[in-house]
Formats: sequence, C-alpha cells, structure tokens
Amino acid sequence: MMNGRRGVGGEHDDAKMNSLDKMLSILNGFDETTLSLDVTRAAELCGSSRASTYRYLQALTRAGLLTPASGGTYIIGSRVIELEMLKRENDPLFGSARHLIRYYAEDLGMNVMLCSYYGDKVLCTDFACSDPAMVKLYKPGRSMPIFRGAMAKVILANLSPSQLKNIYAYNETRIAQDGLGEDRDTFLSTLADIRSAGYCITHAEVFEGLVGVAAPVHDSEGRVLGSVVFVVPSDQFDRAEVETLVGQIKSIADEIEESVARKLRQSDKALTTAPRPRRFLVYDA
Repeated sequence: MMNGRRGVGGEHDDAKMNSLDKMLSILNGFDETTLSLDVTRAAELCGSSRASTYRYLQALTRAGLLTPASGGTYIIGSRVIELEMLKRENDPLFGSARHLIRYYAEDLGMNVMLCSYYGDKVLCTDFACSDPAMVKLYKPGRSMPIFRGAMAKVILANLSPSQLKNIYAYNETRIAQDGLGEDRDTFLSTLADIRSAGYCITHAEVFEGLVGVAAPVHDSEGRVLGSVVFVVPSDQFDRAEVETLVGQIKSIADEIEESVARKLRQSDKALTTAPRPRRFLVYDA
C-alpha cells in the first residue's frame, strides 16, 4: 500500500500522542481495503482504553468525520465528502488541469496523470487515460510513493535546499533504500540535476512495466504545486522519441501554470497555493 502516515498517522506514537492525536489516528484505519472499523480496531489504532476510544468515536461522529453503521462499526462520514468537494472545486491546480489533461490524453493518445503535493504526501489528483487498464492503478486520491517515481521526484526537486535538507535528516534510510542517494550531498545533487533539466523519467519505480515522464507545475511565485505525468507502457516508451515526450509534458505543464496564474489573479477567494513540507516529517512511503 502506497500511503505515508506518520505523526497523526502510524498506529500510535505512545506517550508522544496527546488525546487529540489519538482520536485523529483512528481515521488512519481506513484505506482501500478497510472501509469500516469497530471499537476494538479503533482502540488498537489509538492505543487507548475502550471507554476512551468510544468517546473519540462519538466526537468524530459529531464532527461528521465518521458515521455509525451496522454491527457496531463506523464508516467514513459525510463531512469528509463535503470537504473533498470544496477542495476539488476550489483547487486552482485541479481546476486548471482537468480539461487540459483530457484534451492531451485524447490528442496525443497518452495516459496523463496530475499529482498534487500536500506537504506530507503526493496524491494522484486526476487521471486522463487512453488505456482503460490504467484506471485502477491511478485513482484520484491515491497516495504515491514520495521518493520513487517521476511524479514525486520532480516535485521534491523543486523544493528549496533547506526543505530538502530537513527531509533528508528524518528520512535518510528510506532515501537510500529508494536509490536517491547514500548521503545528503548525493541526494541534493540528484534532485538538483532533475530541477535543472525541468523533467524526470523513471522506469518501473511504482508499477512494473510502466515509465513515468513528469514535469513540475508551479504557482505564479515559482513554488511547486504538483506535477503532470505521462504514464507510458515500457514497450510504447521504447518506440517513442524521448525528446518529443519531454517537450510535450513540459509544454502541458507550462499551459497548466498559465491557467493557474489566471485563476489566482481573477479569483476573489483566498485560494491556498503551494504547501510546505512539515518539519520533522518521517515519510512511510
């Protein structure tokens, strides 16, 4: 499973977790294979007694984050769906890219993915595909690995050196395991090369048999918002002109950036732009 949960995540960080952390950690029990949970499982997640866990469940229910279901279980609540709608309808990156990636998926016969950076995760935000078999792999909302794959590496490469140094300090082992550098200087140098190139290509780092060709998407102040990616079967990539693919994905990213800038200029809403990586964050993916 490709999702990184930590802090208010992981199962429980023992004494470091306060009661609010413990309550919110219950939400991390949900994933693509677990759509409901009971008090026993919630207690395991938050590391609390059944009595305390029940109070947490009631509080989450009152907030609309959970809904009671049959058999003493709880499912994801209505407020989550409402918040997701607000985010998608008012996200300048998603709003700017959704029509463009569909146009280019059809025009170029390519699978085009949009990824957003949230400071602690890279998520697949939208996916326009020419190959129906890809739909199950890249669902909107699915977490992507943070140190593997073109979509994430090209985002990391566009963070500041100080942000990257902080990320390295708390993720040294994971970074080495994922081949981004055995030491900090190599890690920074590898990402600097990607940033300088303006794109990233990776082979089978997320799913076997697939190549990612990604370019970063920035806001009007040059801060990275996410990435746009061609997801190419390996045999198709081997027949393609790499320079052509790179030029196309960079051009799409440029168009999205121009649209983001227009939306931000024209909007009377306080739209959030680029998130920052959280300090002291240990990534699990």
